Amino acid sequence: MNRIPWLQLVLLWLAGIDLRLTMLAVPPLIPLIHRDLPLDETAVAALLGLPVLLLAAAATLGSMIIARSDARRTVIFGLVALGISSALRGAGPSLAILFAMTLMMGASVAVVQPALPALVYHWTPRHIGLATAAYSNGLLIGELIGAGLTTQVALPVAGSWERALALWSVVPLLTAPLLWAVTPALKPDRSSPRWLPDFHHARTWRLGFTHGGSSVVYFGANAFLPDYLHHAGAARLIGPALFWLNAAQLPASIAVALRPGWFVGRRWPIQAMAFVAVGGLALFFVPLDWTRLAGAAMMGFAAAFGFVLNLALPPLLAETPADVYRISAGMFTIGYGLAFAVPLAGGAAWDRTGFAAASLAPVAFGALCLLLGPWGLRLRFDASQTAESIGRRRDSARLQQGE
Repeated sequence: MNRIPWLQLVLLWLAGIDLRLTMLAVPPLIPLIHRDLPLDETAVAALLGLPVLLLAAAATLGSMIIARSDARRTVIFGLVALGISSALRGAGPSLAILFAMTLMMGASVAVVQPALPALVYHWTPRHIGLATAAYSNGLLIGELIGAGLTTQVALPVAGSWERALALWSVVPLLTAPLLWAVTPALKPDRSSPRWLPDFHHARTWRLGFTHGGSSVVYFGANAFLPDYLHHAGAARLIGPALFWLNAAQLPASIAVALRPGWFVGRRWPIQAMAFVAVGGLALFFVPLDWTRLAGAAMMGFAAAFGFVLNLALPPLLAETPADVYRISAGMFTIGYGLAFAVPLAGGAAWDRTGFAAASLAPVAFGALCLLLGPWGLRLRFDASQTAESIGRRRDSARLQQGE
């Protein structure tokens, strides 16, 4: 019976929200933090970039923790650590505590991220595309809530930026015990003693560059659209452009959820997003209000669509449960490493050349990664097979192993 596991989908969705809500709550509060703490612009950039860097640096730590315990317990304890560290960022307030707790928060997110594809493998083997779309949609909703509602809702309710950060931290602290209470423990996985990502395997790099492509398009556009529009004399479009860049991500995750069999496990939909991203970038440079907004929306849609589809690949490509988090950790290390470094290069290019459009070159680089990254992936199923049929094969393999 191919019944949709709604409870697991809701829990994955909530976990996705938790991983981005606390991260994206900081940028709207930067003016207030800047007022109360001695932050220069370099420190501001470090504060905003540190979580992204941690997503790359601590992904392998997540793989080790999953191997020592399991994906479910890793998510639960990771969410608790995330909630506590997020709440303590405003303690004092102190610059040292702010950076220390941001470091812990970023590490917590990085540890949980490779566990989510592993939970998809265990909980929803017949609905890999749908489950991936569910927690990816949660990630996007978390970004929208954190970026869009922090100053409008959390700050007025809490009364200060310190309490606003603590208010959002309640969400992961509620999700963790809920997940503990309503989901069964996972059986220990002894299929492989290894937990280190295999960086010698070309598949790891292909997945990493594909993931990096979507992340670079997103983070690069978010970082430099405001300054570019200000430089171009279109500062009035900064708010609308950022809104459409982020809002256009939601239809991408919904499309995958509604028709996973059309898109999941196939190379061409990811590669098609390279052309959508480049088309959006070209349209954005046309000096008309509607073209700039449409271009921003196209870049957001392309980034999210490629992101969701790429997240579904580790559970589909894994031979064993252990392979899921090992592949995911390697993919996140490479992908988020690119997402941290490439936008920095874009900013440096603008500084060195004085050419404002050079700051958006990372979007073009990300599109190239989306085009070339999936090219050599050897998917073990043909285009006629759906994620559900892959799940049935996984069930059969588990029974043969006596799980």
